[in-house]
Amino acid sequence: MTVWNTSLMSEQGLDLSKYWTEAEFLALGETDSRIELINGKLRVSPSPKKPHQGICYYLMTFLEPAARRAGLRAFEASDVRLGTDCIVVPDISVGKLGWDGEITEAGEVALVVEVTSPSNARNDRVRKMHLYAAARIPWYLLVEPNMADYHSVMLQLYRLDGTHYVEHAFANYGQTLVTDGPFPLRISTTDLIRP
Repeated sequence: MTVWNTSLMSEQGLDLSKYWTEAEFLALGETDSRIELINGKLRVSPSPKKPHQGICYYLMTFLEPAARRAGLRAFEASDVRLGTDCIVVPDISVGKLGWDGEITEAGEVALVVEVTSPSNARNDRVRKMHLYAAARIPWYLLVEPNMADYHSVMLQLYRLDGTHYVEHAFANYGQTLVTDGPFPLRISTTDLIRP
């Protein structure tokens, strides 16, 4: 969930009008909020709500074992450097990710996953998709829960084609997303929602 949270940033004494370098961003250290650096500007989001967290957790039960079989790792909410002064926090990232180090380089990431929520759906569908494509991350999974009640979800898996993403696989609620790329994977949409 990525939104501008100007009151939180003001309380922390963060200057919204300035251009933030990566060094200044990293000097913030750990915070209670998710803070991203996008083209020198800070974006702050509160902790995800329970339905969002649940979907991420259940996604990990599908992604982590499949990634491990492919020699990769999956992590929730880890920093990924997309370019100069651009560090984002995807809901899930999968790739040749190590345990050490604060930031993963985009070139080490095979797949990023974003779960939309009411305040960030447009950001995940457009802005972040563009940033991930520009950073040449090969695969992007967009997870779209029904925002009214979180009782259904659809999955759209995109693959990089040149400089933009094209849809590779799709699953509506009640269906299973099946793909061989970026590694063999089957995700049941009904198993992502457990009210």
